Amino acid sequence: MALLEVRDLRVSFDTPDGTVRAVRGLSFDVEAGQTLAVVGESGSGKSVATQTITGLTRGAKVSGTAYFDGTDLITADPATLRRLRGAQIGMIFQDPLSSLHPQYRVGWQIVEMIRAHDLTIGKQAARKRAAELLSLVGIPRAAERIDDYPHQFSGGMRQRVMIAMAMALDPALLIADEPTTALDVTVQAQVLNVMRRLQEQFGTAIILITHDLGVVAEMADEVVVMYAGAVMERAPRRDIFYRNHHPYTQGLLASLPARSGDRLTPIQGTPPSLISLPKGCPFAARCSHVFDKCSEPPPLADVGGDPRHQSACWLPHDVNEAVAS
Repeated sequence: MALLEVRDLRVSFDTPDGTVRAVRGLSFDVEAGQTLAVVGESGSGKSVATQTITGLTRGAKVSGTAYFDGTDLITADPATLRRLRGAQIGMIFQDPLSSLHPQYRVGWQIVEMIRAHDLTIGKQAARKRAAELLSLVGIPRAAERIDDYPHQFSGGMRQRVMIAMAMALDPALLIADEPTTALDVTVQAQVLNVMRRLQEQFGTAIILITHDLGVVAEMADEVVVMYAGAVMERAPRRDIFYRNHHPYTQGLLASLPARSGDRLTPIQGTPPSLISLPKGCPFAARCSHVFDKCSEPPPLADVGGDPRHQSACWLPHDVNEAVAS
């Protein structure tokens, strides 16, 4: 049994304009010590899915299951979720400045998080642990900077503080939502190295939500490609990059710059409204391979007979036939 098993997760929100179907039938597994990357355009349902798993989408209609170490997070009561969040499931949000309280010192916030989940540890011991964590994630003079406020740190340093806080109690699962979006390339590499080092040291499983395929290539073991709330393709990292099947995955890869100065090849059009989704394939209006069968919703099916590699597309699922077509 995997550390986290999500099956047929569906999340919707009622709005004055209609029902937003944010996540539609998402399923995946995350093993201990592995990294699952969830990629896709903005609005594809990546963040909503992981926030729902941890009980952070109030007012949503949710169905499906998400078993974490034997506990179904979808039906768990608030007390159970509070006990798991922080202690067993760490979270790094996209904007660390909005995630850290501006009126409290960084060290105080880490100490409070530690003591909220471990009542046996005293303030001095928790403070020492906080300083060790800040040093571990590469913050210089951690024993001094522990008393600084969030605004006194750079964006990259704040992100490291969030990683330190998320890893304070050695969680089994770390959910990182766009952890490098606002960082420059050098700081991004440093943050990823910190996450990788912590994963190697503690055997932590990571769900990495990102639209940066360069980060995926560097960090992921498995990849889930989402579009309009649904999974378009799911496969090991190398298959996504070298044996991909779905036209949407191919479009994402084609939009990457191959060489400096080359023109980018964007995916034409825009994603469909999650309130009025098309009846067939959600990507059909933007797909260069569209044909009559695409008016029907395609199921996730094995590619090349490999159950680890699945694609929701009507193109032939034998890779050689798909290329020929």
